[in-house]
Amino acid sequence: MAAVAALLYARTGASWWLFAALWLVPDLSMLGYLAGPCQGARIYNAIHSYVAPGALALVALLLPGTHAALPIALIWANHIGVDRLLGYGLKYGNGFGFTHLGPVGRKKA
Repeated sequence: MAAVAALLYARTGASWWLFAALWLVPDLSMLGYLAGPCQGARIYNAIHSYVAPGALALVALLLPGTHAALPIALIWANHIGVDRLLGYGLKYGNGFGFTHLGPVGRKKA
């Protein structure tokens, strides 16, 4: 997904500076963990699922005057794809290190 989103982004003609500037924005959802692990997991998972960027891309493609949203949706999808590639999956309420892809972080000795 990361590669497909990057290739499609390149075809939009949008600036790679925009890509670099917005790529880490989804990680601001980690601030949800300030409200506790369960609430943090909910917020993180809402931002790190493909539903919202998919809906944004669909809106950008179907509604007139919203084409500028397509590069944003592709940046978002690329971020999620890279996160999955690195092993950062959707979170469980136990804490940030517990994901659907397995534990994240250093192994305990």
